[in-house]
Amino acid sequence: MSKKKQRQIRLYLTERALADLVEIESYSIEQWGKRAAKKYLADIEGRLRLIHENHGLLSAMEGLPEPLQCYPAAKHVLVFDVRPTALVLLTVIHGNMDIPSRLTELVPTLATEVEQLHSHLHSHDPK
Repeated sequence: MSKKKQRQIRLYLTERALADLVEIESYSIEQWGKRAAKKYLADIEGRLRLIHENHGLLSAMEGLPEPLQCYPAAKHVLVFDVRPTALVLLTVIHGNMDIPSRLTELVPTLATEVEQLHSHLHSHDPK
């Protein structure tokens, strides 16, 4: 018997998420130095790998629409748009913030990015 090839879920980061990570790095360097910043970002990267391999660890957060799910990463929360074939890291928000309110502020930009990304993915998705 042959095993069916399991379809790999892809992980993408929005421009917003990349900007958040750059901001976290800059702030961490300023506050605690390069070594601490490197360790902190390595922890976030490790959590991204973990989620990519085990996306069942993501959880819904009260006040967020269903496709949005979260995962803690040190003092931050990773916010994903979850689709059957893709996880999209939308943003990285400090855990002390009101996450639903912050996402409401970011929705116009994030919605456009996600729409463009999903359109691009759909057009390149092998049938």
